[in-house]
Amino acid sequence: MKRSIFYLGLAVLATACAPKQTVYLSDLDLSYMTSGWGTPKADSSVTGTPLSIAGTVYERGVGSHASSEMAFTHDGSAGRFTAMVGLDDNATDTGTVEFYVFTDKGLAFSSGVMRTGDPAIPVDVNLRGVQELFLMATTTADGQAYDHANWADAQFTCNSVPQPTDRYIHEEPYLLTPPAAATPRINGAKVYGVTPGKPFLFRVATTGERPINFSATGLPEGLVLDAETGIISGTSPARGEYPVAITASNSKGECIDTLKIVSGDKLALTPHMGWNSWYIHLLGVTQKDMEDAARAMVSTGLADYGYCFVNIDDGWMIKVNSDDPVIGGPLRAKDGTILCNENFPDMKAFTDLAHSLGLKAGLYTSPGSATCGGYAGALNHEEQDAKTFAEWGFDFLKYDWCSYGWDVKNDSNDPDYFRKPYIKMNQYLRALPRDIVYNLCQYGMDNVWEWGAEVGGQSWRTRGDIGGPSLVDNMFSMGFFQGTIKDYSGPGGWNDPDYLLFGDIYDFETGGTKRSDMSPSEQYTCMTLWCMISAPLIFSGDITTLDEFTLNVLCNAEVIAVDQDPLGKSGYCISDESMIEVWEKPLADGSWAVSVFNRRPTDATVEVDWKKLGYGQVKQVRDLWRQVDMGDIGAVSELEIPRHGCMMFKMVK
Repeated sequence: MKRSIFYLGLAVLATACAPKQTVYLSDLDLSYMTSGWGTPKADSSVTGTPLSIAGTVYERGVGSHASSEMAFTHDGSAGRFTAMVGLDDNATDTGTVEFYVFTDKGLAFSSGVMRTGDPAIPVDVNLRGVQELFLMATTTADGQAYDHANWADAQFTCNSVPQPTDRYIHEEPYLLTPPAAATPRINGAKVYGVTPGKPFLFRVATTGERPINFSATGLPEGLVLDAETGIISGTSPARGEYPVAITASNSKGECIDTLKIVSGDKLALTPHMGWNSWYIHLLGVTQKDMEDAARAMVSTGLADYGYCFVNIDDGWMIKVNSDDPVIGGPLRAKDGTILCNENFPDMKAFTDLAHSLGLKAGLYTSPGSATCGGYAGALNHEEQDAKTFAEWGFDFLKYDWCSYGWDVKNDSNDPDYFRKPYIKMNQYLRALPRDIVYNLCQYGMDNVWEWGAEVGGQSWRTRGDIGGPSLVDNMFSMGFFQGTIKDYSGPGGWNDPDYLLFGDIYDFETGGTKRSDMSPSEQYTCMTLWCMISAPLIFSGDITTLDEFTLNVLCNAEVIAVDQDPLGKSGYCISDESMIEVWEKPLADGSWAVSVFNRRPTDATVEVDWKKLGYGQVKQVRDLWRQVDMGDIGAVSELEIPRHGCMMFKMVK
């Protein structure tokens, strides 16, 4: 027995004393490393220049762009990972990045927020007993621009070199939202803003076994409710507030709820909900695609949860300088009226179809001479185009900056330069005989959230496009950024972080279709975050191929109610502990929506100090995704949250 222990001791000693090897991170397979922009590069910055941090040049290392992540497996043997981290000097402007190293034991290193020009910070992680290792460079609240993240002189000195892995990239879909009850439930917006004397259309979003019979009391003069469809139509009443009691009943029971119609100067008193064609059809969208989408909005049940806008994006006009027989030709008629290409033979027929279903129709153009796709824009025809859109019957306009910056130069450094094209279109929209919701799409330039409402916008894009090769990184950086501008969003004007890209979406690499790059947990996180920040919920995947999982994410009445809450406050972060974030949002009934996000690269057991966050005396907690009551706050003191997943609660203090 003693001899066995002796030989075991020798074996352990031999392993511990075995000669260690040094392997640079740049010698490993970097295809396993993600990058928020560009491609990670060995022994150079992400732009191909020498690695340089605060004036010091490094021969070895890896250059990437936040958000960036690389995972490894390890056998637990002795060794170390070391590096010098910082932002690359060669960026043309200042970026901000946080560097992290996680292991299966938890957080091993955190740099704090670093900026371009800051001295490099050393990393030294003991690998003994480590089975998994994660290197991360994350964006901060100011977005992704110039976040050139360097892992300089990064190396493993150990007996057994950790091996890159992608096992955390793949996650099977799982369902959180329970099936809707057979008894009626009225969903979606509970307050609706209109302008007096204009066409009125509102579909009472209702789940439950069909047929459902609808009735209403307190409906103002000029409006009628279709008892079979739940569609309210007519002419908007005189200025004032009109509480309407709506009853939805079927053979299983009934639901009574109140819709407050506010007739005045404000539209979009809750964030708009619907579908947009861009991220599935791009420039190839057709009228048939749009009509199919309108029908699918109803047949899939999306309309029963409040989704109502069916919006055409770029590509419906004539393409500039094109001789293609389908999309080419004169841009406008002799009288200046903008012309549709052959893919849209009858715009009025499309809007009529949408309206017959109780839905709204949206359109797209640019203040420049051409759209982003090179199709005819509205420059010098703004009033005429606005009138045409109204004649066609549209209810929503996305106004995309595109070529305007080339067409109209800001040579005099006019402080109102970014506002002027949006002010101009707004004056024509407001003079129209119908309400048109106005979306300012100019990617957050000049802090549009500070003045978007002043120029007449009902929503404004706060960052660049969410889609493309960095969808997950964009979702995190754009979504979590919104908490920093929460005070600029509310009833009548909403911060817009772009679309919900779930299900089947356009593949920019192949030109075909692919499944969303977001994992199931990331999709639940995206939907949760968008609802917490009161963002417009505009889905832009393939609405005709929705599967059970995608509908599960899009169609949770209690989660959507947080987004559509009449108080209209945006949520914000109240705790950030090593990439575990807790957000809160006040609700109109005095309760709070509270979400816990796991931004770490692994599943996490999260212990929340609710007392410290002001929720120590909460007696009622409801899990909104699972739609179950949890009891008091003690029931959620320890949470199991998957990688990049979340939990969402409603709490009564």
